[in-house]
Amino acid sequence: MNSSKDSSVILDRRYKGFPPAAAPCRLAEIASRRWNILAGDLPFPIAILRDSCLRHNVGWMQAFARSRGVQIAPHGKTTMSPEIYRRQIEAGAWGISFATIYQLGVGLESGIKRALIANQVVCDADLDGLVAMLGADAEMRVWFLVDSLAQIAHIENWQARRGASIRFDCLLEIGIAGKRTGCRTLDEVVKVAARISASPALRLGGIECYEGSVAQGDTAHDSAAVGALMQRVVEAAMECDRCGYFDNDEVLMTAGGSALFDLVTGGLLPALSRPVTGILRSGCYVTHDHGSYMRLLHKVEERLERSDSLKPAIEVWAMVQSCPEAGLAILSCGKRDISYDLELPVALFHHVPGEAAPRAIAAGWQLTALNDQHAYLHYPAGQAGPAVGDLIGLGISHPCTTFDKWRWLPVVDDQYAVVDAVTTRF
Repeated sequence: MNSSKDSSVILDRRYKGFPPAAAPCRLAEIASRRWNILAGDLPFPIAILRDSCLRHNVGWMQAFARSRGVQIAPHGKTTMSPEIYRRQIEAGAWGISFATIYQLGVGLESGIKRALIANQVVCDADLDGLVAMLGADAEMRVWFLVDSLAQIAHIENWQARRGASIRFDCLLEIGIAGKRTGCRTLDEVVKVAARISASPALRLGGIECYEGSVAQGDTAHDSAAVGALMQRVVEAAMECDRCGYFDNDEVLMTAGGSALFDLVTGGLLPALSRPVTGILRSGCYVTHDHGSYMRLLHKVEERLERSDSLKPAIEVWAMVQSCPEAGLAILSCGKRDISYDLELPVALFHHVPGEAAPRAIAAGWQLTALNDQHAYLHYPAGQAGPAVGDLIGLGISHPCTTFDKWRWLPVVDDQYAVVDAVTTRF
């Protein structure tokens, strides 16, 4: 699989964050420009990825999965980046997970050979699209989720109308009362699995769940809630195995958001009559964050009794464009540039042009609001604040909705020199 350095993508001023006066540049040649974020070679705001942290996170999660005897199929919806998918696959990922058929198409173009669609597929256009994608690459395997007799009826109706003979690979989803999709009871599991087994349109390959919706950041609560869910997952797998409903040489067992991934692995390797492959689907680990996931990861580290896990790899840098009153600086960054679906970004670094390196943000400096294109940085009254033209490095909470605001992100070394870049396909 090719690395990002083999990409033929051409960047130019149509990409937000690319210097508007610079000549177009192939993605593969970005390092040759010798740009540096702190030198002002790129416009602000700019979202960046730290190369050392990216490499660490990809390797750390791969090693964690291996230590638990499971595989990883990172959720691709986090980044929607072919270049990041390639990094993950080259590090040993089993495949990539997606949420939609559109996203799967990006994976197909990226050379992915195994994929999980961690979602139900129902509509005609998506089923047609999946057939076309599978037909375009005979080596590709895709499993999507099934959780109801109604969904099966929709798929079989599509098959009859299309005169199709294909049998789609699927996983039966176990859900949580009051939460998202998935079968709520073992009785429902058995009925749906039996129907899949008898269907000319489907082939049952395993069991899936998503535990992230129960996360509260309290280990006692989270351990009990995830333990109960995984017990149901194991019971479902054992009953389907006993009834002969699985229709593959191996059974896939998959779970794992980015918050409680350490708690699910024990339920991904039940003793069945055929080989079992356990698969984690964590996605946000690849960049981590400075907010919600960082707090949840501290709990993971406590449970693992270690503190060397994931590192925040994504930052958004903005320029101070106005200091209209004492105690307030307005930054050139807003909701169009940085995530705000969970909580406000956090100010991390202050860089004064001409200085060798950024300073840690001063005590009491805090982002208090975002507009479409502006951020409000407050600092204590009477304290010297930043000046117009200074740079502020921001950390995020929840990477998914920062990635989707950028069509490309420069990858930088620890001195903020641009050494690579990735694109996104939202």
